[in-house]
Amino acid sequence: MKAIYLDNNATTRVAPAVVEEMTPYFSEYYGNPSSMHTFGGMLGKKIVEAREKVADLINADPDEIIFTSCGTESDSTAIYAALQSYPKKRHIITTRVEHPAVKNLCEHLAKTGYRVSWVPVDREGRLDIDYLYDHMADDTAIISVMWANNETGVIFPVEQVAHAAAERGIVFHTDAVQAGGKVPVDVRKSNVSMLSLSGHKFHGPKGVGVLYVKKGTKFAPFLIGGHQEKGRRGGTENVASIIGLGKAAGMAKKELGSEMDRVRGLRDRLEAHILENIPNTLLNGSRENRLPNTLSVSFEYVEGESILLMLDQLGICASSGSACTSGTLEPSHVLRALGVPFTAAHGSIRFSLSTYTTREEIDVVCEQMPPLIERLRTMSPFWKKEASCSIL
Repeated sequence: MKAIYLDNNATTRVAPAVVEEMTPYFSEYYGNPSSMHTFGGMLGKKIVEAREKVADLINADPDEIIFTSCGTESDSTAIYAALQSYPKKRHIITTRVEHPAVKNLCEHLAKTGYRVSWVPVDREGRLDIDYLYDHMADDTAIISVMWANNETGVIFPVEQVAHAAAERGIVFHTDAVQAGGKVPVDVRKSNVSMLSLSGHKFHGPKGVGVLYVKKGTKFAPFLIGGHQEKGRRGGTENVASIIGLGKAAGMAKKELGSEMDRVRGLRDRLEAHILENIPNTLLNGSRENRLPNTLSVSFEYVEGESILLMLDQLGICASSGSACTSGTLEPSHVLRALGVPFTAAHGSIRFSLSTYTTREEIDVVCEQMPPLIERLRTMSPFWKKEASCSIL
């Protein structure tokens, strides 16, 4: 049974063209790009080409691109770089809905003496800009606001916040891991100081990420070692993956227009069918200002884990908003921040599409979801109670 894969915000299929581009560098061209000989030097040229393609995706200068191992490393590097560059500044501003790569790091830093301001969001996932501006202070070292939320797809006003931070002389970082390759990202227009990307979110390989550092931004390396990345990130380069990342970035740049419009149409088709045919269903986040591939919905009186289990039996891959892997039934911090009702928060599901998603696949999911939710609700004592109250 071929899987219908709708969990692309977790990871994407590596594009066949990317695999083909990478393959020779696992066996035939295996040299170290730092070596003096020609065999290694030729790999250095391929890294230069990849750097140019990644820079082009976000309208950066190639010298502003640092290759890392993943988005998490890029986020940590950005935040630690700001704190080390401005040691007297002990304040961080971030949001209540950040990815754990930023959220957990800031919680850790709060335990070590830093002051963290957590910017709230409203029911549609929109940022409380006034709260953010009110908490900007002379000792604020960095503001870190994600470009787009990984659960709801809601896009934040990064350009607006980045310009406000620049006026106050505050470093601004954005985790653009979910935005890269899905919506236009222009670091020149947005005026961000640092920006994180991850290759496996736009059909590149896992294990390779990007940190953009704007020229003139004070920077302290997170990994200290050799001269790689101009001394900004030590360690032998992950050559094959960097080359694959470059290929994926070039492909993503070409697909930002019509292909993302097609994906948005499929997402809207799925959303409309679910909301029209399944009662007591809520959309999580803004309907307008979000990524074209992301749909987060909450089904009242059912458990998200049960939905995923039944979907999996049908060969459909999605993800839940509940933190089931942590051994708790608590809904995710994102849903809590949005104020999703208790009766719905546990039944949250995220469908995330990609360029490989087809109309036929979406139609299968549309067909399967209503009877699936109805079956689960017939087994739920909470739904039975709600139904009896409605009758009365």
